[in-house]
Amino acid sequence: MTASKIFLFLCLFFIGGIFLDSVIFTPLLRFLPGSRTYLLLPGLIFGILLISVFWKYKKMVIIGFCILFLIAGIWRHQIALLKIENNELRKFNDLNKEITLIGLVAAEPDIREKSQKLTIEIKQLNYYAVGSRKEKERVSATINRYPEYQYGDELKITGKLETPLEFEDFNYKDYLKKDGIYSVMNFPKIELVEKNQGNFAYATILKFKNKLRESIYQNISPPQSSILGAMILGDKRKISEEWKNKLNVTGVRHITAVSGLHVTILTSILMTFLIGLGLWRQQAFYFAIILITLFIILTGFQSSAIRAGIMGSLFLFGQYLGRLSVSSRAIVFAGTIMLAQNPLLLRLDVGFQLSFLAVMGIIYLGPIFKDWLKFIPEEKFINLRSILVMTLSAQIFTLPILIYNFGYISLIGPLTNLLIVPLLYWIMLFGFIFGLVGIVWQYLGWVFSFPVWLLLTYLVEVIDKFSKISWAFKTLENLHWIWLVILYLILALITWRLQERQKLKFLNY
Repeated sequence: MTASKIFLFLCLFFIGGIFLDSVIFTPLLRFLPGSRTYLLLPGLIFGILLISVFWKYKKMVIIGFCILFLIAGIWRHQIALLKIENNELRKFNDLNKEITLIGLVAAEPDIREKSQKLTIEIKQLNYYAVGSRKEKERVSATINRYPEYQYGDELKITGKLETPLEFEDFNYKDYLKKDGIYSVMNFPKIELVEKNQGNFAYATILKFKNKLRESIYQNISPPQSSILGAMILGDKRKISEEWKNKLNVTGVRHITAVSGLHVTILTSILMTFLIGLGLWRQQAFYFAIILITLFIILTGFQSSAIRAGIMGSLFLFGQYLGRLSVSSRAIVFAGTIMLAQNPLLLRLDVGFQLSFLAVMGIIYLGPIFKDWLKFIPEEKFINLRSILVMTLSAQIFTLPILIYNFGYISLIGPLTNLLIVPLLYWIMLFGFIFGLVGIVWQYLGWVFSFPVWLLLTYLVEVIDKFSKISWAFKTLENLHWIWLVILYLILALITWRLQERQKLKFLNY
């Protein structure tokens, strides 16, 4: 067994340990309090014994290290949970007692129709400094729509801390937990202390993003403008609930999310387009990496966009080397590093799950679909076959996790994706061109908006018409996680068999 394969197995066992503790051991601890150590000790002893007693046998030593990495994954997840339990700010939750915070608006405000949500990084709690703490504590504050606040504003906030709610169809508590937020404040008293206290470069990027957003929304009406804003700015707040439901029914909600699928499709199209323009593969690779980085910055450094960018860049690196196997191992390693830093992502962050699975689907199923769809012409600038290959591969690998998390399956999804996804490149290209031109000269931006408006109108009409089909959508509620594991085991087996058959076909040829 090669060193790279051994390293891959160690990473997979570490991830497996986090998974086991997330879905099995942590629920057991509710009935067996104080037993965290006893869960780890037997496995730790067994792993060390295998390595020390059978050190002459390579396979036994590898098994021993795999067990140790499994234990390490369990331990890392338990440490993250202990950190939450010991969080100082969380102790003030639900006391029905007002406290005073002084903190910084640490992210772009999430502005809604009647309110806005601010992520506050705390500097002082009841006038005592907390800046010396290693972990920066954050709170989510829901406030009135006006006055508006910006990233970098320092605020004095007086109100009651509460534990985030768990709704029947959405666990808001877990959604915030993965980002290190364990407390919320609803409509507290706010005083502006000082402006422009954040990072200057990031604040400049957000100002540019706001100008681009204004250019889009001034020249194109909704729902076209809201869909375009989500695609190129990661700005999903303008999409109405009606259109979110339509996107779900037709199976194309992914086009409005900056995920691994989104970035991977973008990188592959960029490579093909740049090479088509006459650049060498090496030159195209560097240009594509720069463009992906700019895209992530433009979305405001959203955590989901950063993870998707890492996954997409690693896939692109594998293409650059001409070895997708290298890319797959690099992606597993990147996933391991992300989970070592924040193990809560594995169970609580659907964006992480989709980014990882979408890229892995393209790597392992992509060559198979490319062979099956070779009858479809591959034009230099349309790239229909490549787009279909990536879309089908990514969707198959992400389908079980979508069903598990959202409880639905779109029966009409394959057809709507076939009609829509090939246009995504052109929508994003024309969207960026007209948005940038509109910042400089609004009238010329309006002229340049016509091509993207035409494409978006076609997209909207397809979604609207297909969402009205009675059988387009099937609800699957309360799917147990065991079924999720079974589905992915079956998918892995089918993928392996297809790859073996393709290898045999190649050898016979």
